[in-house]
Amino acid sequence: MLQTEDKIMTGNDVEATKGVIFNIQTYSIHDGPGIRTTVFLKGCPLRCLWCQNPESQVLQPEIFFDSEKCTGCGKCVQACPNGAIEICDGHSRTNRELCQGSGKCAEVCPNEARNIMGKHVTAGDVFKEVAADSIFYQRSGGGVTLGGGEPLAQPQFAVSLLKLCKDAGIHTALDTCGYARWETMKRVLEYVDLVLYDFKHMDPVEHEKHTEVSNDLILDNVRKIHHDLSIPIIARVPVIPGYNDSIKNIEATSRFITAELGDSTGVHLLPYHKLGETKYDRLERAESAISITPSSEEHMSELQKIFESFGLIVHTGG
Repeated sequence: MLQTEDKIMTGNDVEATKGVIFNIQTYSIHDGPGIRTTVFLKGCPLRCLWCQNPESQVLQPEIFFDSEKCTGCGKCVQACPNGAIEICDGHSRTNRELCQGSGKCAEVCPNEARNIMGKHVTAGDVFKEVAADSIFYQRSGGGVTLGGGEPLAQPQFAVSLLKLCKDAGIHTALDTCGYARWETMKRVLEYVDLVLYDFKHMDPVEHEKHTEVSNDLILDNVRKIHHDLSIPIIARVPVIPGYNDSIKNIEATSRFITAELGDSTGVHLLPYHKLGETKYDRLERAESAISITPSSEEHMSELQKIFESFGLIVHTGG
């Protein structure tokens, strides 16, 4: 569930704003300029078939389960306050509809077969952690990036954390799919120096087929960011073989970026990798996983040349 439009808090309340994150990655060089810290927020309104961070989709904390480490000892069954775990064929199994992500099972697992993915935090606590690397941001021209999941799924937390960073003189970036009400996005962007904007597919029917939402709102929002707010944008294009890497779609993406955002907009082509495919097993959602063969270097080079033919500056990778 996405956060509601709460009144913006001020003063100490900003630091006390609560959110749910699943990772803080330091020394990141792929999520904006310089050396950065990327804070990954849970929750996302899209369900991309190729999602490489499925643990980010649901807002609440979830259990990551490694069946190969499970010995079926049953300690997790006893510890679960919701009765969501049973032993089946010598291994534990989680009823995800009953699981509330308390993490009690992970605490008692002697083999570390169970781990909690996601934790409740305050904006102040996260800020203290990211601010510890301020010297690296200053020296490299880096800063803090909010990613996910989708940061706009937790707008109040995003606003509070970004505001703390901005008040401390730290450069801020938002990595977003762009699917949110404009009022929500505009409020968050007040504290953003750079937007990393995803372009998954230009055809609205194909976009909805692969992500469960149309791209109409997404494209409208990026136009408004450019024309109304004039915040720098980097277009990020995940290259998913068989889904959005056709010449037709890449040309359409190039054409939109050039016409609507200008040919000075940087483009990052993000090659698909298979690291996310095993995560569906850990979430006990194997039926949701798909297997995709990543693009060859030759194909990535071909796509890059298409973007460059429109006068765009392209970088392969983050």
